Amino acid sequence: MHYLDEGPGDAPPVLLLHGEPSWSYLYRHMIPPIVAAGHRVVVPDLVGFGRSDKPTEPTDYSYARHIMWTSALVFDHLDLRDITYFGQDWGGLVGLRLLTAQPDRYARVVIGNTGLPTGEGKPSAAFAAWQKFSQESPVFPIGNIVNGGCATDLSPEIIAAYDAPFPDDSYKAGARIFPSFVPTTGDDPESAANKAAWGVLANFDKPFLLCFSDLDAITKGGDAPFLAKVPGTKDQPHTTIVGASHF
Repeated sequence: MHYLDEGPGDAPPVLLLHGEPSWSYLYRHMIPPIVAAGHRVVVPDLVGFGRSDKPTEPTDYSYARHIMWTSALVFDHLDLRDITYFGQDWGGLVGLRLLTAQPDRYARVVIGNTGLPTGEGKPSAAFAAWQKFSQESPVFPIGNIVNGGCATDLSPEIIAAYDAPFPDDSYKAGARIFPSFVPTTGDDPESAANKAAWGVLANFDKPFLLCFSDLDAITKGGDAPFLAKVPGTKDQPHTTIVGASHF
């Protein structure tokens, strides 16, 4: 599992977790100013993405395995503590499970355009379409998918950078299967665990900041459950980014 580790090693760490189908490149503009502010910045590539290993069989992956892999890096290998955590997209679905497994390691939380679904309620039409596309489309163009989730068109060079970790389809098994792991029914394998995680969040009173965007068809309004249930969201300067899409 590849990760960037920038800034002074003894400084309070900022953990940035990416989602689907991006990689640590997503945070290229965020890392330098966070380091300049005196922090250590740790940015993993989830297994199947970026410079991390990419098992080739869809059955090599599961939601639970992503949590296990990322936990092994963040807690066991790096032993991060006093963490400021930011997660976007699957960086929230995985990262919030890490947070609720060992909340004492965390100092504060920021999430954007993500959630912690339990399978209750009907998924949006936009998400259902994305889930169907990921499983059935004969072509899965990573860079163009990221571009489609942006409010402005990315340059060909940036699209190529998002494509770079995936030289051909054999590298895309993890990226393709990921959307199918989002719990959409109550009997999903991770539904009960996510419900339990919400129980921990209901008692999480450290600062919990929400920054969602107004043009994201997938997660627009996804800040509401956190505002309603997480004590740490109280009196925080939450923002809705105007004119921004999913990425």
